Amino acid sequence: MTVTETKVIYRDSPTYEQARVGRVFNHRRPNRYPHGVVEATCVQDITNAVQLAKSQNLRVSVRSGGHSWAAWSVRDDAILIDLGKYKFIEYDEETKIVKVSPSTTGKMLAEHLSAKDRMFGGGHCPDVGLGGFLLQGGMGWNCRNWGWACEQIAAIDVVTAEGIALHCSEQENGDLFWAARGSGPGFPAVVTAFYLKTREAFKAMKNSVFIYPLTEYKVVMDWVQKAVHECDDSIEAVAVGIIDPVTQVPAFLTSFLTFQQTEEAALASLRHVNATHPPGAIMEAPNSPSSLLNEYCNQELANPQRHRYIAENAYIKDDADVTEVLRKAMTTLPEGSKSFTLWFPMYPCSRRELPDMALSMQSDHYMALYTVCEKEEDDERCRNWVTDVMREVERESVGAYLGDSDFQARKTRFWGVEQGRRLIEVRRKWDPEGRVCGYLDEGDRSGVEGLENVHEWQK
Repeated sequence: MTVTETKVIYRDSPTYEQARVGRVFNHRRPNRYPHGVVEATCVQDITNAVQLAKSQNLRVSVRSGGHSWAAWSVRDDAILIDLGKYKFIEYDEETKIVKVSPSTTGKMLAEHLSAKDRMFGGGHCPDVGLGGFLLQGGMGWNCRNWGWACEQIAAIDVVTAEGIALHCSEQENGDLFWAARGSGPGFPAVVTAFYLKTREAFKAMKNSVFIYPLTEYKVVMDWVQKAVHECDDSIEAVAVGIIDPVTQVPAFLTSFLTFQQTEEAALASLRHVNATHPPGAIMEAPNSPSSLLNEYCNQELANPQRHRYIAENAYIKDDADVTEVLRKAMTTLPEGSKSFTLWFPMYPCSRRELPDMALSMQSDHYMALYTVCEKEEDDERCRNWVTDVMREVERESVGAYLGDSDFQARKTRFWGVEQGRRLIEVRRKWDPEGRVCGYLDEGDRSGVEGLENVHEWQK
């Protein structure tokens, strides 16, 4: 097949605008315009797209699920390779490894694996593509106990910046395999397949949820941090500042989700938090039966489609007064929006030595805020709130997670010092001309050099 046999949607096509941003989740659409879009259906389409870009001295960008808040896939004068129509899930009964396309979503994989009595700890939002999720590390289900999702990558297939198809693992093309686990959008090739280790599915999932008025914020936030240390390793915990969708009154929610095999074990896991949660809740729902698909439905409600998002995040210092650091973020959400701020405990996994991979930034405490509104006129108000909150939070942080970041808006650390340097070396080796679009910083200038990997406020 030649380059010309792969269809390219150019700017003069009536379907160009849909191809450009139709699959971008965030409705804050970027004013950036690719040279053309290739809606790939096979590896040859991807190879052809890379070779076309090379022949015309253009860059290539990649879209898996379109969930990047900053729409990293939409780049000026690049060939956008959209993988939305390139889908497959192939499960190996013997090895328990599943081979998936980057556009496969967490919900799609969960539905497929449930029939095999297996699961994979994918992203929390049901329509997040595994490609972007895994490249940035993968803060998936019960990450604090099971580790990062990218640790379960056994191998990958890629098309390089030269248009060559390769298989990568610890034994083959190991530096690309190293970079694929945590490089994010700066990965210097196009992933065409992930080989993922699966785990046994859980037959008894239960959730205990307690919602409090903001007057109880300090008591509850202090309690939830203590309670997590007393939970077993089946429990994913989260604390969330919310705006009640019915009353429009701000509130504070805590949730403890347990993954177990029996009803008795699930009840035992939640017994302590049920017994010790502070009084004063305006809603209590202990021991509610759940499932992975049910949790995906809840996440879909919290992250509605056709809305405008501004996201930010930080890893808070282990010894910080987390309750006070996050007070403004949790209790002053923009009025009239569907915004929320969350805190995830990352320990005990945050205290262990990570495998040798690009992912190298973590702490005991992860926070992320998401402003969610429907009208363009709310953008400035939400952006100002995010900037105001993060100006204080970042000074108590050690860095940030790639997935909830916008490199155009704020500079900070995303990797350890040595890992950041090594990542630049891998990028220079495999893509010396910067063919594959990297990190979308201000002015899209980073190129092969990548991000500075420093706290902007410390410079």
